[in-house]
Amino acid sequence: MKKKMLIFIGVIVVLFAALFFVTNYQNNKALEDNDNPYGTKDLDQATIDQLDNPDYGNQIMPDELTESLDSGEAKTVYFYSPVCVYCQNTTPYLVPLAEGNDIDMKKFNLLEFGNEGNAYAIESTPTLVHFEDGEEVARIVGQRSEEEFQAFFDEYVLN
Repeated sequence: MKKKMLIFIGVIVVLFAALFFVTNYQNNKALEDNDNPYGTKDLDQATIDQLDNPDYGNQIMPDELTESLDSGEAKTVYFYSPVCVYCQNTTPYLVPLAEGNDIDMKKFNLLEFGNEGNAYAIESTPTLVHFEDGEEVARIVGQRSEEEFQAFFDEYVLN
């Protein structure tokens, strides 16, 4: 009986080890095969899962955003989290809407750079912020309709 129990436990350990190695291999492959703008392989699984999704391209890194705002550039930034259900619902229509309006909307991943997002007083996601001359001009918070985002673009970005 004791021998059967040891064999059973051994099989479970081997299965978990195999699962770990397969998952690790898949993540490394995803990081190599996709354009990884983050500059690190130490990413949350939810971020890795979005690397090949074109809706999550055009990322902006914290230092790049700071430099851009310090130089007075106008920027429209979509602050989101890959694990936020509201972001997952909003992104598929917000990104094409911005592209259709020829807006260079940058994406800021708060799951990876949450602490750096504190400088912009982001309290919840999704949050869309428009900056001009290094200062925030307007923001829209939460999952909104396509019409509300279009009105935001019309009033603050496209004027």
